[in-house]
Amino acid sequence: MRVRRLGWAGLELEAGGARLVIDYVRDLSPLFTGWRPGEDLSVPAGPVAAALLTHLHRDHTDAAALAGVLEQGAPVLRPAPGHGDDVDNVTTLPAEAELVRHRLATEVVDAWSVRDLGPFRVTAVPAVDGLGDPQLNWVVRADGQRVLHGGDTMFHGYWWLVARRFAPFDAVVLPANGAVVDAPHLQPPSPFPAAMDPRQAAAAAEILDARHAIPMHYETRQPDKIPGYVEAADPAVQFRAHAGPRARVLAVGEWLDLAAG
Repeated sequence: MRVRRLGWAGLELEAGGARLVIDYVRDLSPLFTGWRPGEDLSVPAGPVAAALLTHLHRDHTDAAALAGVLEQGAPVLRPAPGHGDDVDNVTTLPAEAELVRHRLATEVVDAWSVRDLGPFRVTAVPAVDGLGDPQLNWVVRADGQRVLHGGDTMFHGYWWLVARRFAPFDAVVLPANGAVVDAPHLQPPSPFPAAMDPRQAAAAAEILDARHAIPMHYETRQPDKIPGYVEAADPAVQFRAHAGPRARVLAVGEWLDLAAG
């Protein structure tokens, strides 16, 4: 199996001539107010057979982008809708509406659900969203290798359950920007990160016994972020320092062949 970083939290996986994407987006304007399409996001290398969504925040679910690369009728596996009313779900409703509008073949799955998607066996595993919205992480197995995609989860106690069932991992792709969020519907705001910071991501990678630990969910080229969203400084540099030899920082568009030594 090969994996390729598509930018922000997007990941492409290739095995047996098929492609699968996780949290693939092309439009980051909901997160970066001055964002313009460019080299900070890449596109899959060909038609995509299936897509996985960790959660329905707009920087992880871009229905228009998925509609442009998915094969006809390709499955899109996703977590449950948000809890409560429209105020509670303000951060997930835009993506929900776009999924309906683009008529994607979505399927809601629960934690520990397993699906076979061509050469890929995928398992939804528990995660904890920093804004209280439903979130899953994904374990993908193919060609004898194992990959975990961490969405933008916080640090939590499920790591050990995941490790007991699937470790060691050939690669874990983990959020590392430690974003502190001040959202109007979540007041008073938390002073703590809503997604893992570099040290927490490195600790998760150690628990998961990862051969390669790849940081994601950070953007160095877009300084005009939305108000109330503050990232850790230099997440990739900090992650390297905390994760040591297992750290593998991929450039946007770069492949990693997990069959290699």
